[in-house]
Amino acid sequence: MHLEGLYKMTLSLSNTKKTPVLFLGHGSPMNAIEENEFVASFRQLGKDLVKPNAILCISAHWETKGTFVTAMQNPPTIHDFGGFPQALFDVQYPAPGSPELAKETKSIITKTEVEFDDKWGLDHGAWSVIKHLYPNADIPVIQMSIDYSKPPQYHYELARELAALRQKGVLIIGSGNMVHNLRLVAWNKLNDTFAFDWATEANEKMKQYILDDNHQNLIHFRNEGKAFDLAIPTPEHYLPLIYTLALKEKNETVSIFNDKPVGGSLTMTSLKIDSE
Repeated sequence: MHLEGLYKMTLSLSNTKKTPVLFLGHGSPMNAIEENEFVASFRQLGKDLVKPNAILCISAHWETKGTFVTAMQNPPTIHDFGGFPQALFDVQYPAPGSPELAKETKSIITKTEVEFDDKWGLDHGAWSVIKHLYPNADIPVIQMSIDYSKPPQYHYELARELAALRQKGVLIIGSGNMVHNLRLVAWNKLNDTFAFDWATEANEKMKQYILDDNHQNLIHFRNEGKAFDLAIPTPEHYLPLIYTLALKEKNETVSIFNDKPVGGSLTMTSLKIDSE
């Protein structure tokens, strides 16, 4: 049977168990081709998870005015960066898209008008981590953009409307970094487990809020003081966390992994939300 036909069947079926939700600290694009503890954790996670029917990824690297979902059959691998080795530009992640999942996503969101996109594809916020979870590129992947004109509360409420997809075997992934300030990176300490005091303060407070289900403080992060201002100079890498947390239900737990700093001003902290 043709893959698209098979996928139309599986998407229409409800799973007996909800899929988990992930927030993945993606860090440098070089994680796509380097061997380190972070990508080893991603690979192990892919082995531990029940294989999903499809993936919906909210990446820090696709900001738009309005909300879009990729709706092409074969999304291109986007190399949306510069100054890296040719080996990174040579990476392709030829996962199929899913126009059917794009239509389903559009149909369940009422907060805004979701538009279809046929030009974007998979940016490095998506493929640099998903390739470690599912190296065979055999699971359909779509991306949903982040509307840069809207506040965090809006994104939280929008994300909650995606909950029904978890019952259909769709793995929802937010890809960004909780602490992400490239202007203050200590380039001479990239290989050390080092964090500036403000980065540690922000990361620890974020984790405590996450574990306490204190989502409102995380949504209104601009009220949290200087450490948060330095950790989140712009919101695009932080907002995928908000999408992930919005999907957590009361009976679910949060597992934290890859909880280490890089270069002083970035953290790779990642989450899995599951009912186990």
